[in-house]
Amino acid sequence: MYKLYLAEDQAMLNSALAMLLDLEDDFTVVGTSDNGATALAEISELLPDIAILDIEMPQKTGLEVAKALRASHPEIKIVILTTFARQQYFKEAMACQVNGYLLKDSPSDSLVQSLHAVLQNQVVIDPQLMVQTPSPLNERELEILQALKENPSTKELAQKFFLSEGTIRNYISNILSKTATKSRLEALNLAEKNDWI
Repeated sequence: MYKLYLAEDQAMLNSALAMLLDLEDDFTVVGTSDNGATALAEISELLPDIAILDIEMPQKTGLEVAKALRASHPEIKIVILTTFARQQYFKEAMACQVNGYLLKDSPSDSLVQSLHAVLQNQVVIDPQLMVQTPSPLNERELEILQALKENPSTKELAQKFFLSEGTIRNYISNILSKTATKSRLEALNLAEKNDWI
């Protein structure tokens, strides 16, 4: 019987996943937590075969927990289960030497198969992470989009880049057009999701 530990800050998803995994003949969920600090302490005590971690949790992120576990308990398999397909998170997780990086929108039977594969010493990565959309923006457009994170006015952007306000407006218009978005925020979210900036 393989012991699993589940750390997920959404209570409903946490209990649903625990019930689902407990239904498997060879899995038993030995503990759950909704924050990273508790998860790290309990995993270190319970020593499950697999720790399933969300990334964005209170007190400690799943990546911080993964890094600490890898240093203190290298025998524990670590699987990141997240809604985020962001390349930056993925790179950080791979740097922590996790055994799996899966997305929450995967079918439940796919999750079970992936956990079995991890137990067979395979590294399992969601296929969506292997496909990254290339940026349609040029270098200056990306610089301006990056600067939009601070929510500056057109005038502030013009001063920052030593351009006229009209030129900045043209750049922003091009950014929206090329990304097929309707607002600065939407363009920014798309760029961050695809790891362009």
